Amino acid sequence: MSNQAASVKNLTRGSNNFSVPMPPTFTDPVEEQRHVKQRLAAAYRIFALKGFDEGLAGHISVRDPIDKETFWVNPIGKHFGLMQVKDLVRVSHTGEILEGSSAINNAAFAIHSRIHAAKPHINAVAHSHTVHGRAFSALDQPLRPISQDACTFFEKHGVFSEFSGVISTLEEGDVIAETVGDGLAAILTNHGLLTVGKSVDACCANFVLLDSCCHSQLLAQAAGELVDIPDDIARKTSMISGSDLVTWGNFQPMYGKLVHDDDSFLAED
Repeated sequence: MSNQAASVKNLTRGSNNFSVPMPPTFTDPVEEQRHVKQRLAAAYRIFALKGFDEGLAGHISVRDPIDKETFWVNPIGKHFGLMQVKDLVRVSHTGEILEGSSAINNAAFAIHSRIHAAKPHINAVAHSHTVHGRAFSALDQPLRPISQDACTFFEKHGVFSEFSGVISTLEEGDVIAETVGDGLAAILTNHGLLTVGKSVDACCANFVLLDSCCHSQLLAQAAGELVDIPDDIARKTSMISGSDLVTWGNFQPMYGKLVHDDDSFLAED
């Protein structure tokens, strides 16, 4: 039995008799490219629905499955809630615009290009200046394991404490990549949140969850003393809630609801 099959069996009842959503596999790289672009456009729409858009700030990227030294990202000045597949821009790790008809945010390039270049296992990166992310980042501390959901990020995120203004250099992007390490996220002090994933699905779901967990901790510590889940239990919980399959799966209900309500993001021309 494969690791994924074993995980599904442990996480569900009835998977022997009924189908369970699973990450897709592809034999055609062009079809895979189309898929990841659709998921990227959907992630932007979901960010808009969550209120994660803030002027020109914020960006989500995905590695191109055909040319892995390039990635897709949003054009500058396009509202997340209006994003469509046809709007996306493909850029190389050296900054050359290869597909698309728009400039991109320089901070997006400085951050995302360095993470994609340094971390071949990371295929998607998300960053935005959310209300709760900004507030939590001002504490300059990691997220504490005070809930099952927060355990997702236990020992899987770092804190980048060196805010020096709008990120514009590749060197800063390199340090952020180091802060992420082999984890799922980074808290950028006085700035916001950043998450990564092996898929756009996982990356987007991780961001939604991290922002929510930051909100929960802000509420809890304002009300009283926090009670942390013991390290061994938090670590065991993280093995499940922070797994590739579960983080991918967390995106599927959001995607299904989006397609049901408004699938205009799928437009390719």
